Amino acid sequence: MLRALFLTLSNAKWAEKIVTTWPVARRMARRFVAGERAEEAIAAIRELNAQGIPATVDILGESIDDALQSAAMMQSYLSFIDLIEQEKLDAWLSVKLTALGVDIDAGLCRANLRTILTRAREAGIRVAIDMEGSHYTQRILDTIRAFRTEGFDNIRAVIQAYLYRSDEDIRALCDEGIGVRLCKGAYKEPPDIAYPRKADVDAAYHHQMLALLNAAKAGRGYPGIATHDENLIDAAKQHATEHQIALDRFEFQMLHGVRRDLQHQLVEEGYRMRVYVPFGVAWYAYFMRRLAERPANLWFFVRNLFRE
Repeated sequence: MLRALFLTLSNAKWAEKIVTTWPVARRMARRFVAGERAEEAIAAIRELNAQGIPATVDILGESIDDALQSAAMMQSYLSFIDLIEQEKLDAWLSVKLTALGVDIDAGLCRANLRTILTRAREAGIRVAIDMEGSHYTQRILDTIRAFRTEGFDNIRAVIQAYLYRSDEDIRALCDEGIGVRLCKGAYKEPPDIAYPRKADVDAAYHHQMLALLNAAKAGRGYPGIATHDENLIDAAKQHATEHQIALDRFEFQMLHGVRRDLQHQLVEEGYRMRVYVPFGVAWYAYFMRRLAERPANLWFFVRNLFRE
């Protein structure tokens, strides 16, 4: 019930006004968000790179319904690509179509995305298209395929394991050789679209992960196993060992501020490990989804609340 509450609040404008002006919430958000300014994100990425950990950068912001704001978001990504080049950082990008104007006009969104992909390709940077609520899933995948057809081989997909359709989506993406970041799913979805039980989500993630690893061995895609679940990580490691899947054929991915101990352990064991680094002033929705997805995050928030 708490998870459902926080996911509902993530879309509530009245709650956003309260939380974003609340000092304890702003301090708590820094556990999951690198900061509000590009300079803070650059510092976080530089620290990760020094530890042998590459990053994926997300400039926070979604559900934009103004064309000028979507253009500003595009420009923010272009400026950040310049910073990655200038600082010689090891980082990819992650973008949301709702931040680039898909709710305003599909053509506007694709024009913004094409500009980002073109500049990123020049800089040798891959761009993942973040998955959003299930009513966007098909549009996101259609967009990825359209840009692949145009020759943008630096575009990647994100799949949420809890959606019933994800098994088939992964099969198709593997056949097409499209790189996939596999996560469990962080949006509120009805039980006719997504698995409501954690055990079922874990089981779906497990067999989808193995399908991605097998495809990677065959040279079809480069998966990001995005989870903090040690059981799933151990299963991936065991499968890779048993099936002789080279460690440069896949990578583990985790979120900024979550399980740093496990991140370092994986690097020390020789695995590729990438950290998702979000930043920006529009941190509210992302922060609420992080509270919703793990009880440990919620109780960490509550403990700090009472300390205040």
